[in-house]
Amino acid sequence: MDLLSILLYLVFILSAIVLVVVILLQEGKGGGFGGESLGGHGQQTFGVAAGGIQKFTAATAAVFLFSAVAIHINNKADVSVIGDTDGGIALPAGDGDTGN
Repeated sequence: MDLLSILLYLVFILSAIVLVVVILLQEGKGGGFGGESLGGHGQQTFGVAAGGIQKFTAATAAVFLFSAVAIHINNKADVSVIGDTDGGIALPAGDGDTGN
């Protein structure tokens, strides 16, 4: 693996973790546990300044998607998912008799 691949995978994994955490911190639109059931503290946390966390979520999602596409483009010419098949698919070992 070259240095670019390692950096792209690091950015991809870190942005995925940050994206999961940020999405879980956001308040749902349907009330749920963030509504009056917990005393309405959700409005104080993400009420007026919710635009900032939504912009951060969008930026993190953009980094995640960009890194995923960059990993694909970087690895496209290097390896195959199937591997080297030499023009055919290897069959499982055995005598060929299935017993039917």
